[in-house]
Amino acid sequence: MREASLEFLKKLLEAPSPSGYEQPAQRVWRNYVESFADRIEHDTHGNSIAVVNPDGAPRIMFAGHCDELGFVVRYIHEKGFLYFGTVGGHDKSIIPGRRVIIYTKNGPVYGVTGKKAIHMMTTEERKKVPEIENLWIDIGVSSREEAEKLVSVGDPVVYDVAFQPINEKIATSRGFDDKVGAFAVAEALRLLKESGVSAAVYSVATVQEEIGLRGAKTSAFAIDPKVGVAVDVTHATDHPEVDQRKEGDVKLGGGPVITRGANANPKVVELLIEAAKEEEIQYQLQAIPGGTPTDANVIQLNRSGVATGLVSIPLRYMHTPSEVVSLQDVENTARLLAAFARKVTSAIDFRP
Repeated sequence: MREASLEFLKKLLEAPSPSGYEQPAQRVWRNYVESFADRIEHDTHGNSIAVVNPDGAPRIMFAGHCDELGFVVRYIHEKGFLYFGTVGGHDKSIIPGRRVIIYTKNGPVYGVTGKKAIHMMTTEERKKVPEIENLWIDIGVSSREEAEKLVSVGDPVVYDVAFQPINEKIATSRGFDDKVGAFAVAEALRLLKESGVSAAVYSVATVQEEIGLRGAKTSAFAIDPKVGVAVDVTHATDHPEVDQRKEGDVKLGGGPVITRGANANPKVVELLIEAAKEEEIQYQLQAIPGGTPTDANVIQLNRSGVATGLVSIPLRYMHTPSEVVSLQDVENTARLLAAFARKVTSAIDFRP
């Protein structure tokens, strides 16, 4: 991965973007694409939209969601501890004992998620995963009055971890789901600006995917694309305790994953595979029989229907503070999208 692209990815991962509070990461995304996009838009929902060749045809939409899991302050205890709600689908068993950042109107406030220590638990308590109402955030104050000078009900919270390489190919971070998708659609646009493309290509850093695919729904309506490809992460199944008979065979470092099934237009799938072969990009296939829990679902159902594809980046430990990806898979996903866009013409009939 080129140095400037890697720096962009790191900044994107560092910027907070829990669903409903996406603006810092969105600003990083817009600042990066402004040097090569022909036009940039930022809608009232929070989606960031960049376009290359806006007068071309047909319209293609690439979508990667920029929002991440997080928390929100819901109640301030009389002793200054913060009780919170979850934003997105968390594994409650791994929330305690984490460093977090609360983003307030006056800047970041640092804290730790707490619960009763194991030494203080009964035998029965040790067997149970604590409920959210039994967890809190400790910001080092001793009263509600002190806490309210620093934070407010409704302030967003994210884990205080970001990008860390494990080796030259593999990295870990919070928020790879799905900032690597937002990264890939931006990089695809940069590649298309360099190579040229006959279609009008819209790349969107969508919002609020983690709480209901909301940003992709509004941005797809506004763009009205003929073709749409969502870029998300999918579970790598090459580690212990996974039944590949149920989950399929997806390898970290095995290349972008092209989905086949009801949420994927057959012609879009065919063109993605052709593009991968022509560019000598290693790819993988995944079968999903129904709709997917990704932006591809709402893009496909936009207006009278969109020829939709789903390209996924293999990821381990989804929805944890330490997700793991292959940087080569991320880079090759952007290359695949760009090669696909160059193959799309107005003459193609996408009807199954």
